[in-house]
Amino acid sequence: MLTERGLPIRNYRHGYLIYNPNAGRLRGKGRRRLDAALRILKDAGHEIEPIPTTGPRTASALAADCVRQGADLILAAGGDGTVNEIANGMIHSGVPLGLLPAGTANVLAVETGIPRSLERAAAGISTAVAEPISAGILKNEANPEGRYFLLMAGAGLDAHIVHHLDPHWKAVLGKLSYWIGGFAQLARRLPEFEVESGPVSGRFSFALLSRVRNYGGDIEIARDVNLLDDRFEAVLFRGPNPFVYLRYFLAILAGRQARARGIAICHTTQARIEAPTLAKAYVQVDGEAAGELPATIEVVPAAITLLLPPAYLARARSQTAVSWTTSPTR
Repeated sequence: MLTERGLPIRNYRHGYLIYNPNAGRLRGKGRRRLDAALRILKDAGHEIEPIPTTGPRTASALAADCVRQGADLILAAGGDGTVNEIANGMIHSGVPLGLLPAGTANVLAVETGIPRSLERAAAGISTAVAEPISAGILKNEANPEGRYFLLMAGAGLDAHIVHHLDPHWKAVLGKLSYWIGGFAQLARRLPEFEVESGPVSGRFSFALLSRVRNYGGDIEIARDVNLLDDRFEAVLFRGPNPFVYLRYFLAILAGRQARARGIAICHTTQARIEAPTLAKAYVQVDGEAAGELPATIEVVPAAITLLLPPAYLARARSQTAVSWTTSPTR
């Protein structure tokens, strides 16, 4: 069956919707939006069973159980952290993962053009394309078996903000809580650590290995990567003085980070990040705290199947091949 635009329609008969009842857009009256989305899915011919998470780090086990029960689709309703947990329970399963964005930043939804409205996102499930993509995996003391991620891994500055973020203020202030945490870093000297990332090595105070262009849903730090790439774009920032990040931030806003002094950029499939000698430094994946350095980060090809809008796939496939050369180290 085709839509009036000629797009194929697939009906899922054994689907599950794992949702975080504490996600920003599902609290209170937000549950009505979720119920409306479920009605849209049912009217489109999908059979979807909703399952709430019961606390932090429970979504992964729920997703793995759905896979064992023969799921032909798992939908995630929550923020990027909920999506990350669910994805970790689905790696190499071949079961498609779809998204109903309901969190704070919704980076994956912004990146792929999935509507922020739960109802519109649900309406797009029928024509979304199941596409195998690579994922990243981070290994450190807190995650000896590895923690997978779809979007990005960060070490240093942004991970320190995530690690110390108060969940209450995150729920109340949303993305503003991250900005407040960022400005608080101006009062401290940033620890530096050794990074080996493809052709680049050196001492940095913030390392970002990204699979997406959007960072926090607001700005683009990595500008030459997409989910169909089997590699990261690594953006590495030098210097312990927090005030230099004001200059870096202006360069990012102007889209000139590749030419900014103190920033190194390369494409790579792996990175090794050591711990600083005199201080702790943290890591984050997909906006969630993931322990401390040292850590290794690698690409895992064809790790998970995502339901992606056809328009995003067309854009990603039409992009020219990215050069593997490094920007000048400054």
